[in-house]
Amino acid sequence: MKSLPSKSLLLFTASLLPASLLAATSPITTDDIMRFESLSNPVISDNGKVLAVAVSPDRGDSRGLVKNLTTKKEFSVKGGTKPKVSHDGRYVVFVDKVPLLVSEKASAKEKKKLKPGIVLVDTSTGSELRYERVKSFEFNETGSHIAIRYEAEDKKKDAKAKDKAESSKKDSKVEDYDKGNTLELVSLNNLKSTTFKDVTAFTFDKSGKHLALAINNIATDKHELRLVTLADNTAKIVHSLKQQQLGSLALSDDGKYLGFTYGDAQQAPFGREYLLSLFNIASGQVTPTVTSKDWTLNRYAKLRFSDDSQRLFFGRVPQVSQQIELAKVEKEADLYDQNIITDARALRVWHGDDPRIKPHEVKQYKKELKRTYLAVLHVAGNNLVQLADLQVPDMKVAQQTRYALASSDLPYRKMITWAGFYRDFYLVDLNTGRKTPLLTQQSSGAEPLLSPNEKFVAYYLHGNIFLYEVAKDRRTNISKNLDVSFADEDHDYPSNAPGYGFGPWIADDSGLLIYDKYDIWQLNTLSFDTFNLTAGKGRKERIQYRLEGLVNDKNYPSVLANNEKVLLQGYSDISKGDGFYQAQVGAAGVTKLIAGDYKLKVLARSKDAQTIVFSKEQYELFPDLYTAQYSTAQTATRQTDLDKQRRAYNWGTSELVHWTNGDGKPLDGVLIKPSNYIEGQRYPVLVYFYRFMSDRLHAFPQMKINHRPNFAWFADNGYAIFLPDIRFEVGYPGDSSVQALTSGVQHLIDIGIADPQAVGIQGHSWGGYQTAFAVTKTNIFKAAVTGAPVSNMTSAYSGIRHGSGLARQFQYETGQSRIGESLFKSPQKYIENSPVFYVERIKTPMMIMFGDKDDAVPWEQGVEMYLAMRRAGKDVVFLQYQDEPHHLKKYPNKLDYSIRMMEYFDHYLKGKPAPEWLIQGEAYTEYKKAD
Repeated sequence: MKSLPSKSLLLFTASLLPASLLAATSPITTDDIMRFESLSNPVISDNGKVLAVAVSPDRGDSRGLVKNLTTKKEFSVKGGTKPKVSHDGRYVVFVDKVPLLVSEKASAKEKKKLKPGIVLVDTSTGSELRYERVKSFEFNETGSHIAIRYEAEDKKKDAKAKDKAESSKKDSKVEDYDKGNTLELVSLNNLKSTTFKDVTAFTFDKSGKHLALAINNIATDKHELRLVTLADNTAKIVHSLKQQQLGSLALSDDGKYLGFTYGDAQQAPFGREYLLSLFNIASGQVTPTVTSKDWTLNRYAKLRFSDDSQRLFFGRVPQVSQQIELAKVEKEADLYDQNIITDARALRVWHGDDPRIKPHEVKQYKKELKRTYLAVLHVAGNNLVQLADLQVPDMKVAQQTRYALASSDLPYRKMITWAGFYRDFYLVDLNTGRKTPLLTQQSSGAEPLLSPNEKFVAYYLHGNIFLYEVAKDRRTNISKNLDVSFADEDHDYPSNAPGYGFGPWIADDSGLLIYDKYDIWQLNTLSFDTFNLTAGKGRKERIQYRLEGLVNDKNYPSVLANNEKVLLQGYSDISKGDGFYQAQVGAAGVTKLIAGDYKLKVLARSKDAQTIVFSKEQYELFPDLYTAQYSTAQTATRQTDLDKQRRAYNWGTSELVHWTNGDGKPLDGVLIKPSNYIEGQRYPVLVYFYRFMSDRLHAFPQMKINHRPNFAWFADNGYAIFLPDIRFEVGYPGDSSVQALTSGVQHLIDIGIADPQAVGIQGHSWGGYQTAFAVTKTNIFKAAVTGAPVSNMTSAYSGIRHGSGLARQFQYETGQSRIGESLFKSPQKYIENSPVFYVERIKTPMMIMFGDKDDAVPWEQGVEMYLAMRRAGKDVVFLQYQDEPHHLKKYPNKLDYSIRMMEYFDHYLKGKPAPEWLIQGEAYTEYKKAD
């Protein structure tokens, strides 16, 4: 495989040769799409020396790819997915998936027993060690060891082995939650292993000193804390308990303390109450934490030390109780016992004052069951402080030592149904638990930002940026004197526009970076002065600048040094292309490193080095991986060449088109020309859309079989594909969509691309709604395929999103459907925007697709459209895929839909003979079930 010379920008861009200059032979088929490989989950070692990525076809078995960036060695790992790299890059682990053929041949019962394994790969030699039936695995922080926890053994009855049968019988009395697994600890220095049985929990410390294990076996009353010293792999029992099941574990980062929970092993796990103790590793002393009559621990109490090892965070609950059991009929009198009879009822009571509607409550039940309320143990004084509570239940703790942010959506749970999501935010003192209100009824998507040194909280509100000074309890509108809005300028929903977010803080809380649509602003937190870090070039040149390539660690938010040089990604609103730029904290201006007609995505950054991993793509260029130094992204080295797959086929080209909407506003879109395009020839056109699509100009087409048309396949089959932008008007989403669609299609007709008698349209979900609505307003489309469309807003308004259990009302009043008012206040708008009421106008053949377990749009919306068109005598066919959600998941269904979609458009747009299913449908048939 050729690598790009790191100092040659000329060679870096040479890969952008047009497809017409490359050899192309084979037409694209569905078989090609199924076998086409893509890259996923790229990771790089902390030292920046090893890159690993999964290479996966759309259907079939994956392979892992490992590249040693220092030695240039490369290894392929059969079956490898989801890579993880050790700290020093010496080893990579891939999940070893069950081969597709094995899975497909297995019965439903056999499939439940199929479990993945892992592959441990030496990145210097390529040697592999494979481990089967792995439940979980974890490298320690220093990369010296890996812990592998196995699935429970597949025990088989052995009539001859009486002792095994008795043991199995004993095990059956223990709930699965309490059963341990075998854990293998592998020393990566010499690959020697130590095995431990009955492990229910394990944890490494970050210093690389220890592994802690909770070992539980209720049948033998063995409950042990074991500590493994990683320097010599010696293990010792440091604490034993009688009839006390060990729960969660945490090791302090400095390796001094081990926190653990434990509870009565004779109690069922559901209602078991736990206690917390702290083990001092040096002295061997165990110190129980103080208990409280108001708060206790359950099995969901996860433990986590702060980085400085001074605080132990964990969750508590007000009380623990066993799960309620219903009485059963056991004697004759029970047959007539009113309470026993009614206990067997299947009833859910929906009350008008319920905070959540019942389906949402049901969906949230398991999450609420696991909810705990954060507390903190200050280790030095064994002082325990309850932080979250029943009124303010949610907290996010980073590495600050004094304060944390908390929030509550409790006051707004009822109004979620129609108004969307809101929260109250608080600043919580970690020493006392005192909560200071920060924001009331703030959009859940506009969380405030606490500075690393806890001096400030930054937040966005109604187009402005505010800074709250913690010590002075003072708020300042930072942006009020700036001549730019920080609200989303493209927001076309009936709700308050969100902001563009924040960049990192600057060292010592001295500053903060803030985004508007195009530029980056630097705030001085001492003077409250702001200046435009990108010198206004973003807005002037319509380039959207954002910081990229920073170390991505949720526990360690990035903090920039004063005068630090940073990498920016710039997206051009004009060319739709990306670039990498450099800026310097404290100085206005940007320097271009590389920019052009392609899309760039930063995918990974090494924690302890300057290496970044990014992809570069065009419609005619596969998004292969490149590595570069953070400060010199223009001198990148290409690390993969999956584009060679594309070069085997004819490939279309993409270009940007502009036109004027019916309301006089300019619009953009993407035109993908067919393979072997001939200038002046008209082509059948497939319109695919959702909202903004022009940013896909340089996107490589997704080579997958799914609910979308495969662009490369359609282009190679003689179609032009049109991806228009849609800009909506609140209250009139249907009409504003039709304006954009018809004006865009007319433009393609006017410039000689589109055959006016061969324009088709396909959309899914929100795009499916627009498709169904459009054909009630225009006859410009000669065939329509609509997936999961809302057809009747009056009935969909009070429907349920079965995936989340949420009501759909907020989508219409404040969200995507953009009506802006309730059904009761504006019934006419709901009718006017509903295609089902206007089916008599439709002259376009329509194919409707729904999964009958759709978890977002009630599939009955498809039934309504089908029945209305059927009653009106229109050309309609309805594809009902059984047991499928909003997006098809089962591969046979995805492939079937893709084939039928192509056949449908081929018939109506290209005049090919109609397939039998389109002529006369398909009769219902039941097939013999497999044994």
